[in-house]
Amino acid sequence: MNVATPKKLRAELKDYLDMAQNEPIRIQRRSGSSFILLNENTYAEMQNEIASLQRRLLGMSEILSGKIKEYKPEHDIKTKKKNRK
Repeated sequence: MNVATPKKLRAELKDYLDMAQNEPIRIQRRSGSSFILLNENTYAEMQNEIASLQRRLLGMSEILSGKIKEYKPEHDIKTKKKNRK
């Protein structure tokens, strides 16, 4: 990951925007706080991944708490066979 100061970023903004197409750029202030400049598509992919992981975590926590039961395909087959009889 490339690192830049705000002053250097302002002076070479076009170059840093071009670089951010390929990899994130870390912008670090003298105070120690940092910011990340990254491509919008990369940001959207990260947001989608976070949402997907949150849904999985919620589903797993519901299974563990007993709110819902885990789906098992073999259970579905047994139920269909019983209904046919």
